Amino acid sequence: MMKGPSKSYLTSFDEFKQSVDYSLMDNLNADPQAKLDGHDHQPRQVFSGHYVPVKPTPLADPEYITHSSTFFDELGLSDELVLNEEFGRIFSGDLSAASAPMNQFGWATGYALSIYGTEYTQQCPFRTGNGYGDGRAISVVEAVLNGKRWEMQLKGGGPTPYCRGADGRAVLRSSVREFLAQEFMHALGVPTSRSLTLYVSKSETVGRPWYSEGSCLANPDIMVDNPVAISTRVAPSFLRVGQLELFARRTRNQTHENAFEELRMIVEHLIEREYKEEIDQKQPFTEQVIELARLFRQRLISLVANWLRVGYCQGNFNSDNCAAGGYTLDYGPFGFCESFDPKFQPWTGGGNHFSFFNQPKAAEANYHMFWTAIRPLLEDDADALERLDEIRQDFAEEMQKQCAEVWTSKLGLAEFNQDLWEELLDLMSYSDVDYTIFFRELSHIPEDMSALKMSFYTESSQEVDDKWQVWLKTWRDLVSKSGDLDAVSEKMKQVNPKYTWREWLIVPAYQKAGQGDYSLIKELQTALGAPYDEQSQAIEDKYYRLKPEEFFNAGGVSHYSCSS
Repeated sequence: MMKGPSKSYLTSFDEFKQSVDYSLMDNLNADPQAKLDGHDHQPRQVFSGHYVPVKPTPLADPEYITHSSTFFDELGLSDELVLNEEFGRIFSGDLSAASAPMNQFGWATGYALSIYGTEYTQQCPFRTGNGYGDGRAISVVEAVLNGKRWEMQLKGGGPTPYCRGADGRAVLRSSVREFLAQEFMHALGVPTSRSLTLYVSKSETVGRPWYSEGSCLANPDIMVDNPVAISTRVAPSFLRVGQLELFARRTRNQTHENAFEELRMIVEHLIEREYKEEIDQKQPFTEQVIELARLFRQRLISLVANWLRVGYCQGNFNSDNCAAGGYTLDYGPFGFCESFDPKFQPWTGGGNHFSFFNQPKAAEANYHMFWTAIRPLLEDDADALERLDEIRQDFAEEMQKQCAEVWTSKLGLAEFNQDLWEELLDLMSYSDVDYTIFFRELSHIPEDMSALKMSFYTESSQEVDDKWQVWLKTWRDLVSKSGDLDAVSEKMKQVNPKYTWREWLIVPAYQKAGQGDYSLIKELQTALGAPYDEQSQAIEDKYYRLKPEEFFNAGGVSHYSCSS
């Protein structure tokens, strides 16, 4: 089948399965204590190896909800594939539908946990760290599609050895959020894992703590039976900083004789999977490691600066949630800032250290653990270590530069003006502006501050209005020096989205989905798929507005636990 004059699409499951190529399982070590058929679902310690073969637990009575047609197109997959029975079985967890060259089992990986640069092991049930890893995420396909390698991972695919006694399932609520958020983030132009498909069980439910209707409590106050769902997320790899940490810890503690070699192997695999086009693998390995450190620093800094640009807060930016490829991963306790607050933190289990404006510091803490993990590979080369350490030392300075560039672009200026920016932050906080609406309205380069008032949550006084007007005039004078105002305005609109994630508009979508109505999910896919565009009046009226008062301090809307 041809969708266009120069692009062919895979239309059959037979064509799809010919694209598989399991580089991770072919090139890295399986846990020597694993069951090779993948029937490995009980919590246990995993002492060595890069992965554990695991067979997913299929959804009972699965029903297709949606897929990302945009991503299917990028992969060269026909939309018709979602109607294929075998395809549907695979991505609802039933790998018995797989046949050669596909495997009938997937894989889960272990990783270490660091929170803000401090190593932890107590989250592991064995208090050793040997039981911490993919507890409900199971990769099932690695394939080369349209010339690029992709890993496809079931979120909610059932228990693995890392499940820590849990059921390994994801509920519909969290699955809808992750599915929509990944594609929204991509539409914003921010590196991210992607969404492939979303399925729900028509008969299987699990209990999770959540908020009663009208609750303003910080934490969930009732148990709710939720439909079980599986979303498939896709990325070039799911290698994390926490994985490198795990092998570095084993090397440091000499837990087994192959520990150092397994650390080297995972770093080589990371370079092959995520940095192949930028790192010449014919170079000495030492040079590859140094270049990896430089490139990952660059990617991570750019990623977090872009989070600030679009108002995103990861909520729980631990090293295990930090992709070593430098993209957004793990949409659990995330949120998007509406009412501007530098300390915005949507997750009740998080803290100020992971809040909106503290994300650059959290990124540096994760980078420090990455640097610590790869350092043993260079221990025999003093010159290489010195160069690696210089890259680490420059992180904060480079992050500051990148953030300044983001603020400069959001303001449409030719260069960063610290005083102007600080004054704006004070005014934004005082007037309690909606982060997205404010910058979008500013992108029209208004002459009078009254045009900005549609973004204010707090009623303005004449004194405050006067301060805004003075700031606006100063800013406009600077913008005028940048060139044609119409051109500046258009450029600002490509940096400042019109539409953003608003949790109070997502909640009805997953609530209706629980009743079998998926219409709001598909509406959101369309609306969030073009966040910089002017859309229909109906979409604007519904999605380009301030958060209604009743949703402030509402449990499950303004804040939520990571229960999923």
